[in-house]
Amino acid sequence: MRAVVLSETGAPDRLELREVPEPEPAEGQVVLDVRAAGVNFADVLIRRGAYPQPPPLPAVLGSEVAGDLAGTRVMALTRADGGGYAERVAVDREAVVPLPDGVSYAEGAAFLLAFLTAWLPLTRQVRVEEGATVLVHAAAGGVGSAAVQVARHLGARVVATASTDEKRQVALDLGAEEAYGYDEFADAVRADVVVDPVGGDVFEASLRTLKPLGAIVAIGFAGGAWQQLDPALLVGRNVSAVGFYLGRLLAHRPEVVRAAVGELLELWRDGAVRPLVGVELPLERAADAHELLESRRSHGKVVLVP
Repeated sequence: MRAVVLSETGAPDRLELREVPEPEPAEGQVVLDVRAAGVNFADVLIRRGAYPQPPPLPAVLGSEVAGDLAGTRVMALTRADGGGYAERVAVDREAVVPLPDGVSYAEGAAFLLAFLTAWLPLTRQVRVEEGATVLVHAAAGGVGSAAVQVARHLGARVVATASTDEKRQVALDLGAEEAYGYDEFADAVRADVVVDPVGGDVFEASLRTLKPLGAIVAIGFAGGAWQQLDPALLVGRNVSAVGFYLGRLLAHRPEVVRAAVGELLELWRDGAVRPLVGVELPLERAADAHELLESRRSHGKVVLVP
């Protein structure tokens, strides 16, 4: 079968399409035919050699897929070592989720990781009350676009940030009431909750937008590494910072993730949320997919189609 293999870290051209052996399922696993694979910024970090817990190389990246299993349309998250950028992949049987009727494979490959990353912290870790102001950074991206929809569903007033006018319009179309550039939000917004997949200077500036009893959710560092956080800032402002990493939660509290999947599927079937697919590329253009994410030229989820 064909798969995109990363043999050594570096530039996007290190991703090589080649013939590889068929996956051999371990106990409790099944092999599904991949029709779409989501591309996430964690994949970019692994390729760069900057991910905290990378898989051993050579590796096939890709942590979420949609495809066919015994005649059924399904979606799934892979194990920590990836495998999604391929024509077939072995996944845990209990990780397989039926695709709702009427949705595309690409939407299935764009759903689980982004919406779990938005839904779980906003319903389990912080308090989102009716009318609360939720600031969502990178609101036109995969996780950001999910967080805008989830926060709106929870009754919040959503304020978004994005890097271009086009992306800010995407966030407004998804339900945000206001949208700002990264050089504007700190003076314009006072938030009860901040959802931050960006990190770096954006995280530090976001802390200062929080109202008393507010909270920031640190999800990723696509914009740069986090700076050291002085607890005195949290204590003095009566605010909190929480972190969310889906991979560790899957490993240690899988029952929490399974419950959240059920909740999200119901919302999707009811039309309350829907994944945003920005671009679909063939498997052989995996390097282009990574370049799109790194250049910040994409919106929504970038999906590879074998």
